[in-house]
Amino acid sequence: MRRRRLRLGLYADEQGLAWVMGLVEDAVGSRTARIVDGTVAHTADDSLDFLAEQWATEHPDQSPGSRQPVELVFHLGCSLRTWRAVRKAVLTALCPQGSAPHTCRVPWTVG
Repeated sequence: MRRRRLRLGLYADEQGLAWVMGLVEDAVGSRTARIVDGTVAHTADDSLDFLAEQWATEHPDQSPGSRQPVELVFHLGCSLRTWRAVRKAVLTALCPQGSAPHTCRVPWTVG
């Protein structure tokens, strides 16, 4: 097994971050993979500002509260095939409606 990275950009508060972390843990736990480590980094640059704009567009009358752009990075011990399955499971859980118009619970991007 090799060490592989799963990187997500999020616009989330603590609850949203915990939800996404749970999605990753569930996706990994149901496969032959393990989480080697994980980090959360608050971004100082403007690379994830578009997620804040997305949230504001989808929730025009709501305050963002404590939401902020963060980068969530997990290093997984698994095969490439398993990493692809984990990644697909996480993305499907983040966006179960697929490409149909909808409002995201936590705006995200994958890197």
